[in-house]
Amino acid sequence: MAHLLDDEMLKPYEGAIRGRAEHARQRALELTGGETSLSDWASAHEYYGLHRIDGALAGDSAPYRWVFREWAPNATSMWLVGDFSGWKIDPRFECMRVPMSDVWEVEIPGSLISHGQNYRLEMRWDGGHGERIPAYARHVVQDDGTKLFSARVWAPQTPYKWMYQSPPPPATPFIYEAHVGMASEEKRVATYAHFRDFILPRIKEAGYNTVQLMAIMEHPYYGSFGYHVSSFFAASSRFGTPEDLKSLVDRAHGMGLRVIMDLVHSHAVRNERDGLSLFDGTDWQYFHHGEKGWHKAWDSRCFDYGKTGVLHFLLSNCRYWLDEYHFDGYRFDGITSMLFWNHGLGDAFTDYGMYFNGSMDDDAWAYLAMANRVIHEVRPDAITIAEDVSGMPGVAAPQEDCGIGFDYRMAMGEPDYWFHLADKVRDDDWSMGGMYWALTDKRAEEKTVSYVESHDQALVGGKTFFFQLADAAIYWGMGKDQHGIETDRAVALHKMARLATCALNGGAYLDFMGNEFGHPEWIDFPRAENGWDYSHARRQWSLRDDPSLRFKALADFDAAMLRLVGANPPTAPVKLADNEPDKILAFMRGDLIFIFNFHPTASYSDYGVIVPPATRWRHVLDTDETGFGGQGRIAPGGAYLPELVDNGKEIIQQIKCYLPARAALVLKRF
Repeated sequence: MAHLLDDEMLKPYEGAIRGRAEHARQRALELTGGETSLSDWASAHEYYGLHRIDGALAGDSAPYRWVFREWAPNATSMWLVGDFSGWKIDPRFECMRVPMSDVWEVEIPGSLISHGQNYRLEMRWDGGHGERIPAYARHVVQDDGTKLFSARVWAPQTPYKWMYQSPPPPATPFIYEAHVGMASEEKRVATYAHFRDFILPRIKEAGYNTVQLMAIMEHPYYGSFGYHVSSFFAASSRFGTPEDLKSLVDRAHGMGLRVIMDLVHSHAVRNERDGLSLFDGTDWQYFHHGEKGWHKAWDSRCFDYGKTGVLHFLLSNCRYWLDEYHFDGYRFDGITSMLFWNHGLGDAFTDYGMYFNGSMDDDAWAYLAMANRVIHEVRPDAITIAEDVSGMPGVAAPQEDCGIGFDYRMAMGEPDYWFHLADKVRDDDWSMGGMYWALTDKRAEEKTVSYVESHDQALVGGKTFFFQLADAAIYWGMGKDQHGIETDRAVALHKMARLATCALNGGAYLDFMGNEFGHPEWIDFPRAENGWDYSHARRQWSLRDDPSLRFKALADFDAAMLRLVGANPPTAPVKLADNEPDKILAFMRGDLIFIFNFHPTASYSDYGVIVPPATRWRHVLDTDETGFGGQGRIAPGGAYLPELVDNGKEIIQQIKCYLPARAALVLKRF
């Protein structure tokens, strides 16, 4: 296996690389004192917040009591107020500062608080006061009338009974990125229960083995796509209860699907009452003081990853979702923004020196290394994925190799590449060598998540990849028996781009919900500017299900592609051909050969493709099959026997194939 420091271009920076790794190790040692594991230390959620504890307080009829704790260094007084106090300050619910600490605590008779009641904090500090949602609240709800958020007591008498174990990690994760709220075709906010009952079966049938859920952590503004988090320990209540989410994850596990979630530790919502901003009256409790604590481009707050209290909060959050909801890992959002003081904005990252010029937050690097350590100590089978656009070396390298320790990084250049081709480059000018390089240009020591598009490409102002290819013809030319120039091109290239990307995946492959069948248009959540319309915050499954439409054909091809690629163990790809004039790209991966003809008009008979000696091949898939919306120009099931050819330099073995224009052929060794 390749190692980070095998890269000769990193040799001048070896001292800095080792220094960052040592900083992370030393910081973890400081936190634990060397007396416990980092994952055991990351248990703040079991100490802070509201907990029902066995054992009654004197004179109380209930067999249990409530204990509430909050970290608020600048506070001078604090009360719990809620349904149980008539929403007024009541001395029975006053928190007291624990001596010689920044922790506030109160013990409450069990009979005074009930499951399902709403509450919040009333806090005072020198020169001010305010209402706050407890930082470790596990369930937060919004009032339909006032639109204000409250914490909700969530302690069912009977805890959720888990039915299924998490399935083992697949050799190649096929990740289905999804948003629970927009998973229904109806113009509404869908629920965890709906996703469990109606969407999980679709994902399973489509051939994906891993579900990536967006927008799980509580966020006040629906249109933020879940990226402006307010309550980090609360599953968004707009989709249902905590038990509903547990049931979703449990059902997925029973179906053989693993479930990961977006973890947003790169920033936090700026809201004060229902967020962490100015939580105890200061702007520096969780965040950097002054301008450094504000992300102007995102209108949000930036964590101070050097503070022990912040590390306790965030590292415990990493553990919490694994323990409480049985998630199987995380996609970490906004890694570039965390690692660079300028959040990477405007930087092209064209040379290695840009990673070692003092522009990096070494505390953020240390936090991410510790987060990966906690996650893998708690769940060795969990996966972590870094969303990093900078290409920072070491992000997905093992920690023993001086890396951060992510299992995968997102191959964020791949969708940029495909959309650039579709939007800016004539079909005749698509480069075969450039395509192969774009899909295989990965650091040797890292695994990547390959993809044509995620949710990012179709946000307001963008389009899905298929819509980019088909444009207006998507509205009138998608009948099963329609073969217009625009839609034939779009259908063909949509399948070919996905096949090339999936076949050359760097360890995992991702698709966003609905894009496998060419979902039209863009994503836009209801907001004042669009009249609170849900038309673009849903998925039109009826397009995929209608046998008279070619959307179904696209989805059927996607499923066949995943079955084929998933059934063949991943090995390093070997390029066999990249003929620019002919627009032919061919490569081998394990027992499969993939041959693409991207030429818009030219088809080739008896096209020679070099193969390894003494190998025979059989047709197993092609993008031109009629069942996949193609024209059926390639005979299925054919055998391809090699022949010896003298090319003037050496004797080679090749097979001869019929390669229609805008079609791809997959052969399997037999």
